[in-house]
Amino acid sequence: MVGAFQGSGVVVTGAGGGIGAALARRFAAEGARVVVNDLDAERAKHVAAEVGGIAVPGDASAIVGEAREALDGTVDVYCANAGVAFEGGHADAPLDEKAWATSWDVNVMAHVRAAHELLPAWLERGSGRFVSTVSAAGLLTMIGAAPYAVTKHGALAFAEWLSLTYRHRGVKVHAICPQGVRTDMLAATGSAGDLVLQPTAIEPEAVADALVKGIEEDRFLILPHPEVAAYHQARAGDSDRWLTGMNRIQQQWEQNR
Repeated sequence: MVGAFQGSGVVVTGAGGGIGAALARRFAAEGARVVVNDLDAERAKHVAAEVGGIAVPGDASAIVGEAREALDGTVDVYCANAGVAFEGGHADAPLDEKAWATSWDVNVMAHVRAAHELLPAWLERGSGRFVSTVSAAGLLTMIGAAPYAVTKHGALAFAEWLSLTYRHRGVKVHAICPQGVRTDMLAATGSAGDLVLQPTAIEPEAVADALVKGIEEDRFLILPHPEVAAYHQARAGDSDRWLTGMNRIQQQWEQNR
């Protein structure tokens, strides 16, 4: 299948597996030239070979220049997908500041740095597309994982700011906000993930499908789990009621772990 991204230069960070690999496969199937980034060089090379792309391993914060060169000077779509999640951050399972700092660096600042590198060329030519893998935790929250919940809110806020600031100048922004996705990261969420995310978990390919559909419909929020829209509205409409409901889930988790 060759689609709307025929010949486009696409970069996907954290693409050695999970959602990132699914995005790389989907964009390649749509005819794009894909740069596959991952900290794990071997995983990046494996996915790149699978999709006929180019592996650019390394820190997602620092690969825009190399990725641009690999794509003959032009990045059309940048998928800021790399992310980290740490359990804990509460009194029963405190985390040191290193875990918080790593979460901010990967989940938020890598997006900021990439946008800083990409925006001048995008604004000059009047087009560019920034895709942020946020997670439903950025719209809602996540029990048992304070750094993840907080920094994903930050990632969403930055994506919103990019969109409102540059949409009239041709820069398109999309925030992907799935709940559970069957990846290594979900497997690492422990009992909190088992309670909240596993029951409705979807495959990474479903996230890639939702993104392509959302791009076709020119939507900012990409919700692979449609029910997240109702949760988001409930949270905004009555914060205390929503927090009370989430606290019941927290209590259930505490009783069962």
